[in-house]
Amino acid sequence: MSLLDKLRHSILVGDGAIGTLLYSYGIDQCFEHLNLTHEKEIYNIHKSYIEAGANVIQTNTYGANSIKLARYGLEDEVVQINKKAAQIAKAAAEDRAFVVGTIGGIRGIQKNAYSITEIEQAFKQQLLALLGEEPDGILLETYYDLEELKAVLKIVKNETTIPVIAQVSLHDPSVLQSGISLKEALQQLADAGADVVGVNCRLGPTHMIQALEEVPLSDGVYLSAYPNASLPDIVDGQFTYNSDPNYFEQAAVHLKEQGVRLIGGCCGTTPEHIKAIIRGLKDRQPVLKKDIKKKSHRFDIVKKERTEKPLHEIVRERPSVIVELDPPKQLNIDKFIEGTKALHHAGVDAVTMADNSLATPRISNMAMSVRIKEASKARPLVHITCRDRNLIGLQSHLLGLHTLGINEVLAVTGDPTKLGGFPGATSVYDLSSYDLIQFIKQLNEGVSFSGKSLGEKTSFSVAAAFNPNVRHVDRAVKRLEKKIECGADYFMSQPLFSEEKIIETYEATKHLSTPIYIGIMPLTGTRNAEFLHHEVPGITLTDETRRRMAVCDGDPTKTREESIAIAKPLIDTALKYFNGIYLITPFMRYDLTVELTNYIHEKTKHSKVNQVVQ
Repeated sequence: MSLLDKLRHSILVGDGAIGTLLYSYGIDQCFEHLNLTHEKEIYNIHKSYIEAGANVIQTNTYGANSIKLARYGLEDEVVQINKKAAQIAKAAAEDRAFVVGTIGGIRGIQKNAYSITEIEQAFKQQLLALLGEEPDGILLETYYDLEELKAVLKIVKNETTIPVIAQVSLHDPSVLQSGISLKEALQQLADAGADVVGVNCRLGPTHMIQALEEVPLSDGVYLSAYPNASLPDIVDGQFTYNSDPNYFEQAAVHLKEQGVRLIGGCCGTTPEHIKAIIRGLKDRQPVLKKDIKKKSHRFDIVKKERTEKPLHEIVRERPSVIVELDPPKQLNIDKFIEGTKALHHAGVDAVTMADNSLATPRISNMAMSVRIKEASKARPLVHITCRDRNLIGLQSHLLGLHTLGINEVLAVTGDPTKLGGFPGATSVYDLSSYDLIQFIKQLNEGVSFSGKSLGEKTSFSVAAAFNPNVRHVDRAVKRLEKKIECGADYFMSQPLFSEEKIIETYEATKHLSTPIYIGIMPLTGTRNAEFLHHEVPGITLTDETRRRMAVCDGDPTKTREESIAIAKPLIDTALKYFNGIYLITPFMRYDLTVELTNYIHEKTKHSKVNQVVQ
């Protein structure tokens, strides 16, 4: 009798965690590679679950794909690892349990780390290796990203007719991290051909039961649930799960009441948990009808209209100037406030503030944003790096900005910590700049990263960084295109120091409709010019610019005049092709960027936007 035939008439019990047992034995390495090096130990784990009463066991292949195995230098052993894993599981099962080939999700919180194409290639290689050993089914588990799961499910359905179990993972009950409801996600998986759909990992029994209360039963498509033992704890630096296995006895009863026909365990579960499930399922007759609980924990998402037009709309309508003025490194902020007042009086559309640029700590740009709004009425544009905050901190920070009425942000990766004065500090990088852009856009829909409603939509206008100072500009433009796909509203470029580079940038980007602010940075002297050219990533000066600054060395008045003289033709050229100018203030010398702002306004006040302007 096949796996599906059994599920038509009975509730089956799956196994529990493999990694948890291996970890408890003191093994902390690539668990999938142990199929080749510790065959007996893997066999004994399978056997212990079968003896506990499991009807369905899974191969030890959760992360046995080329992408994950590459972390250990094992990407060339995909086929051997998967084949051996299936052979071990089948030998342990004999005729007492079904064996399903397990393939885990690849995408985590960094959705853009791997493209769907890369995932599909790695997935298919693993799938074919498992299918060669004739498992009773395929288990797709721990997929946070529905797009990924649907893509790989399609591959399975094209390659085999054996049953497919497709399981998503949730950060919050009832909703995926994209904001789609569990009910809708499982229906999409059923429509795509999954035979069993369900939930595994992340949640313990209580929240998993709660999530399934809103999921209806379907004819011919069965429900599965593999909860974690509990929420994880950290003891002496190690993850532990403190759930009493007996707790799973009652949990099994409640899961059965929700119509679940395949019940197993995920992280933290052991053979003792499976024995408890068996005790709870004295009657294996599946539930055919259930009452669907109406959602009561959701509320409407409201959107508050912005009181000022976002920068990405302003720059489409007229020439726009934004000026960067970095927050101070020390606590005296008087000159900074004076600078923002002068820039606001000069008519800049926003004062932009970096987020600890060059990994050097400064006063929080969020705090300074509040101060300049109070003191000068200038509009702040806050840079946000992925370097300094984990995902929790990023969401908290963004919600704080929204609450303060700060709606203009620049999403950047951030310079690595070793560049700055605290080289021992840790770079976080939970997200890439691509992920951060998408994340902010999700907040604009009123949805948390976890998928949970925020009750209100944020209204961020999201800028992204652009560095044309590279050998292959076409590659930089490809990154722009990817950022546009992620939701970038406009771009701010690194400073450009030649008219030729500005024109080259226009030619490379003229097919894009997304506005670009061209970076122009006045220089403060020859030492500043040489430092920028030789030591700052992403900035390149021409030999002529460096020569002109060197000639003025030692004469502050001539240096200032030459700096302005170098910047003005760059501005003239930029305004022929772009509507946005991004002035970068060096060393709090806002007198330079105020003068250039006045020059831009004087030059553009009587002119209309040129037809070639982006």
